[in-house]
Amino acid sequence: MKIFKKILLLFAKLVMWFFIITIGLTVVYKFVPVPITPLMLIRVWEQSFDDKKEVRLYKNWESIDNISKHLPQAVVAAEDQKFPTHNGFDIEAMKKAWEGNKKGKRIKGASTISQQTAKNVFLWPGRTLVRKGLEAYFTVLIEFIWSKERIMEVYLNVIEMGDGIYGAEAAADVFFKKSASKLTRNEAALIAATLPNPRRWSPAKPTGYIYGRQAWILRNMNNLEPVGFGK
Repeated sequence: MKIFKKILLLFAKLVMWFFIITIGLTVVYKFVPVPITPLMLIRVWEQSFDDKKEVRLYKNWESIDNISKHLPQAVVAAEDQKFPTHNGFDIEAMKKAWEGNKKGKRIKGASTISQQTAKNVFLWPGRTLVRKGLEAYFTVLIEFIWSKERIMEVYLNVIEMGDGIYGAEAAADVFFKKSASKLTRNEAALIAATLPNPRRWSPAKPTGYIYGRQAWILRNMNNLEPVGFGK
């Protein structure tokens, strides 16, 4: 019985510290730029073992006020059109993805911008139940503690936008030789078009498929209410 009580006490302490650390870190990141993410570290590790690639970690944090308003509008149009109103999860999209998976169809992912932000900031890539569960937990945390504007600001600063390129400022500099504040509607839509696979597609060398996605995103941008973030 003593051993059982010790194990139970240890488990309770671990759970308590898990909540203290994760909630505390989420509060800190409400105000402080995210310095690095697990994915960035993983990519650097992968690059260090690839003789054909240089080790590159290009990022430059910018306030949402210094990012063109076209980019938030473009990523909402491309990735998560219900972002301004949902609580972190798009239940309808999740149901469609679930039904499609049961039928063996390839369905567009149901991850919202909030979920993608939670995953990028706190977790590693993967599809295990444990990781998905943690993603849901962190999504609830950031939706509760951060504003929608802060979620978008973090998203636009940490997501992978190319091989070794993270965030809007780095992407704007590499692909268009300008700051993120100067991105046009077409350029923003082109960046958003590559986000499903930024290491395969590049805004600097768009394929016919990417131009098609860009046109679709531009139409959606016209049809959506302005998100109200950005310069």
